[in-house]
Order: sequence, then structure tokens, then C-alpha cells
Amino acid sequence: MIRVTGHDSRFTKRMSSIKRLASQTAVYGIPTILGRFLQYLLVILLTRIFSKAEYGTISVFYSYASFLMVVLTYGMETAFFRFSEKEEDKDSVFSTGMISLLLTSGSFIFLASLFSGTIAGWIDYPLQAKYVIWFAWILGLDALVAIPFARLRSQNKAARFATLKMINIFTNIGLTLFFIVACPYAWKHYPSSQGVLGLVYRPDWGIEYVFIANLAASIITLALILPMLLNMKWKMHKELWKRMLFYAFPLLFAGLAGMVNETFDRLMLRYLLPYSRELTEAQVGIYSACYKISILITLFVQAYRFAAEPFFFAHAREKDARHTYARIMDYFVIAISTVFLVTMLYLDDIFIRLIGKDFREGKAVIPVLMFANIFLGIYYNLSIWYKLTGKTIWGAWLSLIGAVITLGLNFWWIPLSPDHFIHGYIGSAWATFICYGSMMVIAYLLGQKYYPVPYRIWKAAGYTGLALLLYLISAYLRIPHPVSRILFHTGLLLVFLLTAFFIEKPRLAKAPD
Repeated sequence: MIRVTGHDSRFTKRMSSIKRLASQTAVYGIPTILGRFLQYLLVILLTRIFSKAEYGTISVFYSYASFLMVVLTYGMETAFFRFSEKEEDKDSVFSTGMISLLLTSGSFIFLASLFSGTIAGWIDYPLQAKYVIWFAWILGLDALVAIPFARLRSQNKAARFATLKMINIFTNIGLTLFFIVACPYAWKHYPSSQGVLGLVYRPDWGIEYVFIANLAASIITLALILPMLLNMKWKMHKELWKRMLFYAFPLLFAGLAGMVNETFDRLMLRYLLPYSRELTEAQVGIYSACYKISILITLFVQAYRFAAEPFFFAHAREKDARHTYARIMDYFVIAISTVFLVTMLYLDDIFIRLIGKDFREGKAVIPVLMFANIFLGIYYNLSIWYKLTGKTIWGAWLSLIGAVITLGLNFWWIPLSPDHFIHGYIGSAWATFICYGSMMVIAYLLGQKYYPVPYRIWKAAGYTGLALLLYLISAYLRIPHPVSRILFHTGLLLVFLLTAFFIEKPRLAKAPD
């Protein structure tokens, strides 16, 4: 008979919590990873149908959309998690957050639609006011479903969350394929169908249908969420609302600064590169297409965050919580380093083929951006301290520091002459790397002061360093034969996985049977 000590009991409980987090991450990851994978397949298509300049236009509008989405949700998702744990009446938290978002999203849609022409002129697309209107509705509707999705996460209804997300993804991609592949083909090869197709399709439109498909998916998602909204008690609790806003507003500024770090480089490229309009748009298109590959790490991070944020809040009061958080960081670093290695080791044979040949000239930025996103993922883990302690103002300051670094380095490096090593989107990639690296280090130092967690920093550095070393070996030893190259790179990946396994195995073996 095995005797279970107090330490063993805590260890078992901790591992059970970690396993539960891992399973939730897997469920949340299904729509995230599959959806992004399908979008990558869509990138293959879009970068072959549209020119680099047209794809650049798509990227610019989605960069604006990412920035504005933060404004329209203004930290209410995290505030919902925080106050759902603190307040006895969870329905009041839900209804207050929903009414707040409804008022702000409705106002945004109305004003953006009313002044669409003026806004289109401000962003240098004076003939595309319709794009502004479409995106106003996309953003407004997506903001409205933010709290319902957060509630599903807080209630551990991961399966329903995943189902709704998958419906959104398949609707978006399905309609995109219908409009930019099926309709043009039928219009060209079956003239008799033009009468019917003419009701929903215009042959002179192209990237417009990428946006229209997104809008349709947003409408359908809101329709599926409506039963949850119709069953709620529509009551605004003013005092609760004020406290939620007080908690959330620093997160808004943190989110805005974060979006500067994540998306503003594409907008700055468009306005700072000393080229013609068409060539500048092409450079944005190349960078954005390569960025799509680099954010494979973000797929894992996003799935993890969906599960981790409610998990961290729910376990904050447990005695062993900080040790659990530290252990989670170990496994997180192993996982994120593995994603980095898989992407980089098979980049030339698999992942770079996701984009059209004309876009592949920018692949030099991919390893830089991949490692930058490793820093970002670690930062998200480290930054939980200011959310748990209510010191959300520090989140704003950290992101603001990152934004200053991003803006400063992009202003410096983008306009440099082409013969300079750091120029254009190369400069943007290195600016992202330095930005996220700085935020990660500062978040760790502040966290150890206000909410110390016993992270094993040298172990994390060892795993990421080993992943980087193995990638550099693969880059240095260029093997021309594809089969031999894949086998060699698979061997390097196994070296990393086996190393991590044997390092972690003794600690896992301590768990009582």
C-alpha cells in the first residue's frame, strides 16, 4: 500500500489541475488550430488569385480591424472573468457587461456608417467607403459576442464554445470559396447561370468578397448566440458597471498598445516605405503573408489563453496556486518551443508552400517573428500577476513600453535604404522581436515583486535555447535532397522531444500511483 503524504497530495492535485488545463486547451485549440489551418489553406488560394498589392489591402484593413476590436471590447472579457469569481450574482455581471457592449457597439456601427466616406479618406482609401461600413458591422457584431463566449469559457462549456467557433470559421471560409472560386468559374464556363448568379455575385468584385464572407459569418454567429441573450435578465447594475470599467480600462490601454505591437507595423510599412503606392502595398502583402506562417505559435498561445485565463482565476485562492502556475510555465515553454521547431525545421518543405511564390521572398523574417511570438507567449503567462492582483494598470504600462519600442524602431528602420541590413519589413520583424523580448523581461521582474511565482527561468531558457540551437544547425547544414533533409530534421526534432522527456520524467515519476 502506497502512503500518500501531504506533499504527494498537493502534487497530485497540482498535476490533476494541469491535466485539466491541458485538456481544456486541446478542446479550445480544435477550432483555433483547425480554423487557422483552413485559413492558411485560404492564404494559398488568396496569394495566387490576388496580386501582392491586393493582398496588401486585405492585410491593411484587417490590421485596422484588430486594433479597433480591442477598443470595442475595452477589457470587458477579462473583467467578466474577474467579477464572475468575486460576485455572488453572476447573472448581474453577465447582463451588465452585455448591455455595456451593446451600447458601445451600436454607437460605433451607427457613427462609422454615417461617416464612412470621411473615414475612408482618412485611411487613404477614399473610394472604398463600403469597406468601412462592412467592417463597422463585422467589428460591432464580433464585439457583442465577446461576453457570451467568455461566459461559455467560465462555465467550462468548451465543446459548445468550439462548435460555435467552428461554425463561424466554416461559414467564413465556405462563402469566401463560393464567391472567389465557384462563382467566377460558373460565370465564365456556364453563361446560362449568370442570370441567377447575378443576384448575389458581381464579376468586377474581388477582395470585396473576402470581407462580405466575414460579415456573413459574424451575423450567423450572433444569431446562434441570441438564445443565450434572450434568456438573460436585461438589467444594468450601475455600481457594478463602474467597478468593472475601473478594472477593465487599464486593460483597454494595454490592449491598444498590444495591438500597436501586433499589427501597426503593417500600417507603418504602408505609410513609411519610400515607394509608389502599388509597390508599398506589395511589400505589405509579402510581409503579411510571411507573418501568417510565423504566427503558427500564436495558434497554440491563443488556444492556451482561452483555457488558461479562467483557470488561473479559478485557482488563485488555492494554497499551492503559485507552484501550479510555475509548473504550467515549464510545460508551456516545452510546447511552444516544439511548435517553433516543427515550423522552422519543415519550413522549406511544407510551410513556405502555403503562400504563393511571389510572396516567398520575405521568408527571412519568419524565424525572427517566430521567436518574437515565443516571447509573447511567455509574457502572457508571466502577466497573469497583474490580473490576479487587480493591478491592471501595470498591463497598460507594459504594453505602452512595448508600443514605444515598436513605433520607435519602425520609424527608424523602415525608411532605411535597401542596402542596409535592417530595412522595410526586415526592420519591422526585428522591432517585434525586441518589443516582445523587453515586455517579457519587465513582466517577469515586476511579477516577482508583486506576485512572486517560483518560475524555473533557467529551465525555460534552456528549452528555448536548445530549440534555437537545433534550428541553427538545420540552417547551417543545408541538405539538398528533400527526403534526406526531412529525415535529418525529424531527427533534430526527436532530440528536443527526448531531451525534454528525460528532464521532466523524474519529476513526473514522483507522482503517487
